[in-house]
Amino acid sequence: MFQVLVVDSDAERRSHIEAVLRYLEHDAVAADPSQAGAAARSQGGVVLALVAIDGTEAEVLWRLADCCPELPAFCLAPTAEARRRGDELQGQGSALGVLDLPLRQGPFTAALRQALSHNARIRERGARSCEPRLVGESRPVQRVARLVEQVADTEASVLILGESGTGKEVVARSIHARSSRQGRPFVPINCGAIPEELLESELFGHEKGAFTGAISSRQGRFEMAQGGTVFLDEIGDMSLQMQVKLLRVLQERTFERVGANKPIRADVRVIAATHRNLESGIREGSFREDLFYRLNVFPIEIPPLRERPGDIPVLIEEIIRRIEAEGRGSVRVSPGAMSALSTYHWPGNVRELANVVERLAILCPYGEVGVEELPAKIREAVHGEPEPGAGDPAGGRGAALPAVDWGEGIDLRAYLGELEQGLIQQALWVSDGVVGRAARLLGLRRTTLVEKLRRYGIRRPSASRNP
Repeated sequence: MFQVLVVDSDAERRSHIEAVLRYLEHDAVAADPSQAGAAARSQGGVVLALVAIDGTEAEVLWRLADCCPELPAFCLAPTAEARRRGDELQGQGSALGVLDLPLRQGPFTAALRQALSHNARIRERGARSCEPRLVGESRPVQRVARLVEQVADTEASVLILGESGTGKEVVARSIHARSSRQGRPFVPINCGAIPEELLESELFGHEKGAFTGAISSRQGRFEMAQGGTVFLDEIGDMSLQMQVKLLRVLQERTFERVGANKPIRADVRVIAATHRNLESGIREGSFREDLFYRLNVFPIEIPPLRERPGDIPVLIEEIIRRIEAEGRGSVRVSPGAMSALSTYHWPGNVRELANVVERLAILCPYGEVGVEELPAKIREAVHGEPEPGAGDPAGGRGAALPAVDWGEGIDLRAYLGELEQGLIQQALWVSDGVVGRAARLLGLRRTTLVEKLRRYGIRRPSASRNP
């Protein structure tokens, strides 16, 4: 049984079509043309839209294409003249064809198969496009993007620095995808998640009988990545003994499997990442200085999310797009909730934000999230209640702001510019990308807002999920 949306201004005819669909054991969702978009969004399982040709069909098709671009549609023609009109409409929005009325089982079943095939192609294309990517329009993220472009097509080793959850692996994958090695494997390994006694075998492989439990020979990550890229995540957690072995590989560009004495050439690019301060580790004796300089040829530092609050609406849109592309539902975020999410300080960075959005998609499937649906710790932060360790200098009276290193001071003009960009992006999100409405929300003239969009290089968001 499938869910089918029926759009027709004629209530009696719409009722007849519903009856036919129920007879064919399908679930019908009926809607007046003015409510077509809202009905399609509110019913997450709709696989096909049937749109009657009654003078409003072109507007309905484009409205459906705007709010649900993946939803295929067939026009319903009650007369020969309407059939000719339907033939002209094919290709508008997501219109795939025309069905004559009264609706018959054979033609409808064929249309349903065509719609399901269309949906499968969309899902396959979405799965290919849902790979995490570097997202954001703030200056810190654009600076990271420029560094990625500059280093990608070289063979230089890259060291990615940043707090946990900031997206270090996303940056590493972006470098690999833009390099001459893009057609070869990208092989990640978390150096802190593998016991020290097994890490050498994981990196370089082993021969049969090399140690207890080695019942067969096995390739290591360096061998799997031949011609491609090895991503050594949390390199700061690697033991000193393993650091020596890794340094030898980087210097000589060869390695040996555990239990073998035959050298294997290491045709790989190494990208490493850590949330630790490696220079402090050098002073403390927990990290080798010579390995640090081998890895730190081209450092890239990723800013924490609290330092780029203007990117939060864009990131939320991207996370929702990924959830939809993976077929795991969808969710909309109300203006109040978006403001609250943009205010929160996100100690877990982008990973925490993604987890919250996925949780909201489960709690409010295909619905709109309000402030009351947000986790308690976010609501508390919004209401100005200091959280443990937050260090609210206003005693809980002021709004939460990104942390500032007052030892080095700040560039107030740049700081206020970042806040202004964030507010503009939120207003565009709330107003469905309509510049005039966003300008009214911000108390600006439309021409003033257009100039700010041009100056900051802000792009309007894609079709909103707000009804």
